[in-house]
Amino acid sequence: MNDTKRILLVDDEEEILRGANLWLSSAGYQTSTAHDGMEAVAVATASHPDAIVMDVRMPHKDGLTALAELQRQTETRNIPIVMLSASLVDQERALDAGARCFLKKPYNGQRLVKTVNAVIDGPLDAESTPCATYGRSG
Repeated sequence: MNDTKRILLVDDEEEILRGANLWLSSAGYQTSTAHDGMEAVAVATASHPDAIVMDVRMPHKDGLTALAELQRQTETRNIPIVMLSASLVDQERALDAGARCFLKKPYNGQRLVKTVNAVIDGPLDAESTPCATYGRSG
C-alpha cells in the first residue's frame, strides 16, 4: 500500500505552484495543482487530498470562498488547509475562517514543508507549529 501523502497546491501564479511543487515533491509528497478557488473545490472534492496549500487572493473564486465551500462539504471538511498570502490582513481572516495555518508570501520552502508535515501528522500548538500563527480551529 502506498503511504505517499497527496497535497493540492492552489495558486494563480505559476511560479508559486512550481516552487511549492519542488519543495513538497522533494519531501516525498505527491502534488496536484489548481489555479483558482473554483478549480480547487472541484479537484479536492474529486481527489480528497491529505492537505491543501491555497492562496487567498485569486481570480474567479478566492481562497477564503473556496475554504468555506470545502468546509461545508462532508467529504472535504476535515482536509487541513494552509492559506498563503502576501497580505497580513488576510491572516486573521483565513484563520478565523478555519484554515489550520497561514504562511506569508514569499514563504520559506523549508517552512512550507514543516507546516505541511505539521498539519498532516500532528496537532498544531503554539510550542511546536512552524507557522507564524497557528489556526484557531482544530
